[in-house]
Amino acid sequence: MQAAFVSGPLAKRTPKRVLPGFNITLGFTLFYLSVIVLIPLSALFFKTFTLTWEQFVSAVSSPRVVASYQLTFGASFLAALVNAVFGLLLAWVLVRYEFPGKKLIDALVDLPFALPTAVAGISLTALLASNGWIGSLLEPYGIALAFNRNGVVIALIFIGLPFVVRTVQPVLEDAEKELEEAAACLGASRWQTFRHVIFPTIAPALLTGFAMAFARAIGEYGSVIFIAGNMPMVSEITPLIIIGKLEQYDYAGATAVAVVMLGFSFVMLLVINALQSWQRQRAGASS
Repeated sequence: MQAAFVSGPLAKRTPKRVLPGFNITLGFTLFYLSVIVLIPLSALFFKTFTLTWEQFVSAVSSPRVVASYQLTFGASFLAALVNAVFGLLLAWVLVRYEFPGKKLIDALVDLPFALPTAVAGISLTALLASNGWIGSLLEPYGIALAFNRNGVVIALIFIGLPFVVRTVQPVLEDAEKELEEAAACLGASRWQTFRHVIFPTIAPALLTGFAMAFARAIGEYGSVIFIAGNMPMVSEITPLIIIGKLEQYDYAGATAVAVVMLGFSFVMLLVINALQSWQRQRAGASS
């Protein structure tokens, strides 16, 4: 009877929560999100609305701006693609193998996170310029890696690599090696095991890392301006166009170009999320 008497009130007692209730936490979340993200972005759109439609189209579709779009998105996509391949390879080596200096290499992966972008740009320029350590060796063969489009891609690869490695690495660590061993016992080759067992597991993380590297590269400025050469119609990125318009006090024109960049980035993230959802459904159906 005493046990029943004690268990009755305890059963009706609401468990204590560490954080406040749903209403308070949701309200604070929406407020914080509005202050940090929504209000600044809405100010960007409001400033753009001061332009007429003809002025907006003229600001975002001039030949110089279109050339910067082509360079920015093309170089960002190429850099993210390279990082997806070599970032996966680097994550694989760090997870599956033991070798001297592994912890040092693992720490160096995060260096682009901590290194100021301007320092990264100056360092890459010092290495790849015609009088640099690497550039001086390539110059006799007519290969120029600095002050052109090649320099832009190299800088974006440098700053985007950690996103792929750090996204794929935990998934590889949690992958079940028993499935690989079972595939090998059934006669699957290494390529078949990777294609049908390992890759479906890491594909969503790889796509996420690709998207993060792509989005990071689109907005990169500090590391690129030192090595790009910044020649109009040739090696001028879109963030530099925006900075130039701000220096000319063309705030509405700068926000117009920024809105286009924001739209492209948002669409890209939607596409990547859709691909991830499709991949998860496919993996669930196959299992």
